[in-house]
Amino acid sequence: MKSIFSGKKKWLTIPVAGILALAFLPFAVGVGLAYFIHKRVGNKGLRYGLFAVVGLLTIFFGTAWVASFSTDSKSTKIEQVQQTSIEQATDTQAAQQVSSTPTITEESEEEDTKTGKQEAKVVRVVDGDTIEVSFNGKTETVRFIGINTPETVDPRKPVECYGERASAAAKEMLTSETVWLESDPSQSDRDKYNRLLRYVWTDDAVVDFGKVMISTGFAYEYTYDVPYKYQAVYKQSQKDAEQKKLGLWADNACPVATIKPTSAPTQSQSSGTSTSTSGGGACKYSCTSPDRDCSDFSSHAEAQAFFNCCGFTVTSDPMKLDSVGVGDGVACESI
Repeated sequence: MKSIFSGKKKWLTIPVAGILALAFLPFAVGVGLAYFIHKRVGNKGLRYGLFAVVGLLTIFFGTAWVASFSTDSKSTKIEQVQQTSIEQATDTQAAQQVSSTPTITEESEEEDTKTGKQEAKVVRVVDGDTIEVSFNGKTETVRFIGINTPETVDPRKPVECYGERASAAAKEMLTSETVWLESDPSQSDRDKYNRLLRYVWTDDAVVDFGKVMISTGFAYEYTYDVPYKYQAVYKQSQKDAEQKKLGLWADNACPVATIKPTSAPTQSQSSGTSTSTSGGGACKYSCTSPDRDCSDFSSHAEAQAFFNCCGFTVTSDPMKLDSVGVGDGVACESI
């Protein structure tokens, strides 16, 4: 026995013995006590009695000692497994959130562009400022707010200058497209023809089509009664188009001869039209019926020609064309 713990072997056997003694400490103590009793107690009856007591204590404490090591090991493993599971679940949940939830910027942009707008499908383009759309199982006619294009479909009026081009441009850009309709609390919900009054947006509700028509010279800004939401933007777009001479603002795109009578015209009761006493000839439209407003003219120059031809004045303006009652002799200067 001594040879095992001597020489070069002791560097291996002594540490191993120490580890085993620590692992089985109660048993080692029990064996030590039994050896001590065997050497010191001469009475056999007492000796065997002490052996029994030491043996029972050794078994009890030894079992508890070994069980504690096993429990600690199992607890450590369980904790490791639980921690790994939690980390994996967290990583999976984070990955799902990243893949399924849009970023804050994307979500904000989508809400900003579409808030308050009604998605619809274009069924027919009537002309440059009027379309028919379908939504919620019904079809509605929509008149654009803030713009006007030369007339092409009104049976009471001839096809006006640049009207066909404006209508063709609208058809090319809107036919069968999805649009978004925006109402304006400052304006009526419908006009006198029961058409919805709306701004029309395209390209996932980020492009204002009315502004596009004005900016390209296919339409002009039109304030019907009271200022509307995008009035300043539309007016500036028209100024830009005029400066660039785009569309109907191009040189000689819509030539209009201004007639300035030297005296008031006489009314023809049979025809309902006016004839200028200056020899300028009959006016383009009837001066008595129907009652016209600024939206019936494609430009200020055309309205002024009609105003002058019919002999309207500051004090005699039955159709209220004098800049909505300003009284300066200038007809429809807003267009």
